[in-house]
Amino acid sequence: MDDAEMATWLPTIRFVQLLPQVLDRALKRETGLNHAHYAILVTLAGGGNGAGDRGDVVSMTELARIAGLSRSRLSHALDSLEERGWVERTSCSSDKRTLSAALTPAGRELLRSAAPVHVEQIRELVLDPLSDVERDQLGAILSKLIPGVTAAL
Repeated sequence: MDDAEMATWLPTIRFVQLLPQVLDRALKRETGLNHAHYAILVTLAGGGNGAGDRGDVVSMTELARIAGLSRSRLSHALDSLEERGWVERTSCSSDKRTLSAALTPAGRELLRSAAPVHVEQIRELVLDPLSDVERDQLGAILSKLIPGVTAAL
């Protein structure tokens, strides 16, 4: 890479490595929930990621894709969430071999308490330091990059 490319790449990689750690630490401290589990709960609640507005049941394959986890890592995370009573797994009505997951009422309540912590951190670390124009630019840039990264998975 040339100097200009490195000047773009180094802060980018540093940011994407540090942000999940900071978000994870804050969620754990305030709610006892780690960031990966929070992402799963948000997805199951229908947080704009393909599940319906009321938090439809999501298949394991779709949940792994949306949450960006391997099937194995997702399975371990769901074991933990299910043990705590926040998620329930069921067989799909059309194919008993296909498992799905859904939030329980307790999981929905935990998500309600964790969301303000997460939103505050996102605003503080990502949104507030940027102007409206910069936020639009960041959104446009990331929207342009995500398809290539997603396709490479």
